[in-house]
Amino acid sequence: MVIGASGGIGQAVVSALRARGVEVTGLSRRGDGLDITDEASVEATLGALEPGFDLIFVATGALQGAGQPPEKSLRALGAAAMADQFAINAIGPALILKHAPRLLRRDRRAVFAALSAKVGSIGDNGLGGWYSYRAAKAALNQIVHTGAIELARSHREAICVTLHPGTVATPFTAGHKTHRKHSPEESAGNLLGVLDGLTPADSGQFFNWDGARLPW
Repeated sequence: MVIGASGGIGQAVVSALRARGVEVTGLSRRGDGLDITDEASVEATLGALEPGFDLIFVATGALQGAGQPPEKSLRALGAAAMADQFAINAIGPALILKHAPRLLRRDRRAVFAALSAKVGSIGDNGLGGWYSYRAAKAALNQIVHTGAIELARSHREAICVTLHPGTVATPFTAGHKTHRKHSPEESAGNLLGVLDGLTPADSGQFFNWDGARLPW
């Protein structure tokens, strides 16, 4: 299952999985009316699905909240923008994770993965700024880490992680200046490659697109 299947990375992950011969359920707000920030919408959509998924991949996210760009200083902080960031980047994936124990296979390896961001790492933060986005992604990391602990009690072979995709050339990063952007197809290949190499011992951790473990 890929949540956010109409986005740049989500579409590429769906295509990459189907190229492997995998049956994929792709869900999105645009295609299926799934609003991850609305618990009733999540309940109606995921509650209608039958268990048996080997992978739940949450490819949703937003860099701006309430139409405001990431803050460069404390003066730019606003409650509405911060609330939007938490709704999309932390609460939404948490509501998806709520359904993971019922939907994921128990009899073999199964993976829950959500897109986070390196800027959500507290240990790696040496530049400051981007308060709301950083905080929301840090919250997501904590949610997934905590969920991994609970999931392991009922799914002994489960892997529950967050992933940093790098800077990917999608509308999400339009205007973002960097010397290197991955294409969505490259990103999907990188991320699925990381997941392929993980074991239950890696559950609850935060990984870079190249497989390196990132600090909290």
